[in-house]
Amino acid sequence: MNAQDNPTPALPKLALSRLEAAQALGISAPTLDRLTSRGLLRPSRATRRPLYAVTELQRFLRDTSAPEGCS
Repeated sequence: MNAQDNPTPALPKLALSRLEAAQALGISAPTLDRLTSRGLLRPSRATRRPLYAVTELQRFLRDTSAPEGCS
């Protein structure tokens, strides 16, 4: 039996780097930096570089989306 017979499922990413987070939101890295400095996004500072939790990006999108029926 080799590794191809029983592949280990890939774990989903819990956090993204600055560039990955910007790409996931469809914005530039400088725009991500501005949102962070305004307090709209809160990265983890557990490492030397900021990590953006996927749940934090989802919260940001929920909180900044217009209510249904509004245009």
